[in-house]
Amino acid sequence: MNRIRIVAAVGAVIMLLGSGTAGRADTRDDKARLDRQLQETQATLEAATEKAQQAAAEHGRAAAALPGAQTDLADAKGRVIAADAAARQAERDRAEADAAVRAAEGEYKGAQDEVDQARRDVSAFVAAAYKGGGFAMFNSVLDSEGPTDLVVRIQYLDRVAQENRRALDQLTVARMAAKQRSDVAVLAERRARQAADEASRALADSRAAQASAERAAADVQALLDRSARAEATANAERGAVLARYEQIKIDSAKVAEQLRAEAAAEAAAEARKAKSSSGGTATKAPVTTAVGPKAGAFFLMPVNGWKSSNFGMRFDPVYKVYQLHAGIDVAAGGGQPIVAAADGVVVRAGPSGGNGNYTCLSHGLYQGKGLATCYAHQSAILVRVGERVQRGQLIGRVGTTGASTGNHLHFEVRLDGTPVQPLNWLPGCLC
Repeated sequence: MNRIRIVAAVGAVIMLLGSGTAGRADTRDDKARLDRQLQETQATLEAATEKAQQAAAEHGRAAAALPGAQTDLADAKGRVIAADAAARQAERDRAEADAAVRAAEGEYKGAQDEVDQARRDVSAFVAAAYKGGGFAMFNSVLDSEGPTDLVVRIQYLDRVAQENRRALDQLTVARMAAKQRSDVAVLAERRARQAADEASRALADSRAAQASAERAAADVQALLDRSARAEATANAERGAVLARYEQIKIDSAKVAEQLRAEAAAEAAAEARKAKSSSGGTATKAPVTTAVGPKAGAFFLMPVNGWKSSNFGMRFDPVYKVYQLHAGIDVAAGGGQPIVAAADGVVVRAGPSGGNGNYTCLSHGLYQGKGLATCYAHQSAILVRVGERVQRGQLIGRVGTTGASTGNHLHFEVRLDGTPVQPLNWLPGCLC
């Protein structure tokens, strides 16, 4: 099924208008440029039915929003992956910290046991000394029976004293080791607590990112569904739209036929007039009563505005057909005055299918061909068929009647009924 890209300019408008970083002059220039793109896009849709126009516009809005939704989805998925990885790492850190705490607590308990044993040894020594053990040891020395016995008793007393000193040293070392192990345990506990907090935050971020990803995915799916519905609607209107294309061709052919007839009648009248003035001898060519661009003259600009759509063939990407845009579109506000581009006679004035309220003026002959201008989509026609008008005279007002997507003037220049490039006949630049 063909994708609808006909309103890509809508997305450009949305994206540009969403950014406010350019200077004031640049912003005005960009807005004017995008307004033109949007108007050209709308002009391509003019032959479509209302449902097809709405479907294409809906698809355009979805297409404009889709890249942002897809970016949000990708970003959210990346955040989920990163948050999950952080959460797993935090869990590992917390497990390691918990293990370190348990090890430190075990070491601390062992050190505390040593402290308790040393404390008991010292307590026993102190108790013995307090009960007079020192006098007993002194009496033991005095009661020795000889030098050898004295040496033995003194060595025994030295060993007792050394054991007491060793017990005191062990007590001091055990206390220092217990303090160090206690500090290690406290540090490990702090690290474990920090790791747990980080893990909790990582998990919360992961859940938030997951929710964001799910919302983004839902948004993308909704855009795709909306685009599919719009495509289905547009395709359902395909037959009606193609019928309108054909009707526009038929209407344009009828206008051309009428203008050729008017030109032939005028040429015949000029020939009769020339024959009469020359005493019955026909001239070789009809008199030219209109002056064209190569002679240096031009039509008056019929409305104040800016060119929003060009003359020529253009391709409708929805229905894969080419259509001739027989004039230029000039964007202007509804109700603005439309004036005659040159002196002429009103040859058409009334509803005309996709052209809406449509007026054509005959301006005489140019190089033997009938020259005419036509004005479409008017909100009001202020002249009638057969009326002679003057250059600059008010003939109607800007509107959006017929196959039109907004207020503008569709302006045509025709030679012998065939549309030609209007810009070649108008002054200045309308870009």
